[in-house]
Amino acid sequence: MSAGPLALRLARLLPPETAHRLTIAALARRRDRPLRRDDDPRLKVELFGLSFPNPVGLAAGFDKNAEVAGAMLRTGFGFVEVGTVTPKPQEGNPRPRLFRLPADRAVINRLGFNNKGHDWAARQLERRRGLGGIVGVNVGANRDSADRIGDYAAGVRRFARLASYLAINVSSPNTPGLRELQLGGELEALLASVAEARAQAANETGRRVPLLLKIAPDMDDAGLAAIIEAAGRHRIDGLIISNTTLAREGLTSRRHTGEAGGLSGPPLFERSTAMLARARQLAGPELALIGVGGVDSAAAAWAKIAAGADLVQLYTGLVYAGPELVAELKAGLVRRLEGRHFGSIREARGIETARWAAAWPQLPARAEADMQT
Repeated sequence: MSAGPLALRLARLLPPETAHRLTIAALARRRDRPLRRDDDPRLKVELFGLSFPNPVGLAAGFDKNAEVAGAMLRTGFGFVEVGTVTPKPQEGNPRPRLFRLPADRAVINRLGFNNKGHDWAARQLERRRGLGGIVGVNVGANRDSADRIGDYAAGVRRFARLASYLAINVSSPNTPGLRELQLGGELEALLASVAEARAQAANETGRRVPLLLKIAPDMDDAGLAAIIEAAGRHRIDGLIISNTTLAREGLTSRRHTGEAGGLSGPPLFERSTAMLARARQLAGPELALIGVGGVDSAAAAWAKIAAGADLVQLYTGLVYAGPELVAELKAGLVRRLEGRHFGSIREARGIETARWAAAWPQLPARAEADMQT
């Protein structure tokens, strides 16, 4: 995928969802082919049985239907996460539901898990089997489901043999009541169910697919600690920190700031990075952590890793910087390794955990009514 400054300017003249749809359509027309990687070996990360050629990944939300994973891997990402995918197709929330905040290089979305469902995504992944690359699948529940926990277990069973890893998304603010699944008994029931589904799939395939949990930044320290404890009990392999936020502090933009939905981009960076560092303190060194939120530069990616992340993901940064951002991030990480005389990116993990964790806000738990956007 290539896009110069002119192409980016033209894309920003279009409504954001239209621009995204046209981008996906253009990428989907390209023939997928085996990957050839030339990443600096110092960027390689070994994690939950997978070998990541570099730590920079594409977050869920860009390729909702698993249609362009190969194209995005060829852009230089070390891994791609597709979805969120729900068992049945669904349209999502009414439009408009995606808003750019250019002054903050941020986005507000209330898409609502719009996707073509399990069957469609599974067909796309079947077509690229044997082509290489790490492709995770982010699974969710249908808005009208009578058994949301069952939807997640169905996602694990359906994609266990097709996905490099699975991400359980219970943190979108755009499905009413979904974030309740991060709490107490609901979380215990969810994790028990997906762990059982993974075990069943492993018996059939001979492979134990890694399971990650994607969580929200809008919680307090006790809530974060409870999630980490539950993840340990159910042998969850890692956390993705974090999804979008409902907070609106510190925005420069005047338009769209009152729109309901999740905010992503640089305004989320400090909150999500401090939360990541605190999670590393609480979890210790073994739990895998993926840092997301405001990664739009090599400095931001380095900060996530220094705070305790094994890997990082981005999406909103591509909206404003284009696909060239991926190469810039990797080159910037290598320069920082050389400046520190580190032999691998793993050596940088957690070197500033204490500093970042000290900034973790003791946020009050938000009412579920506030989350139903």
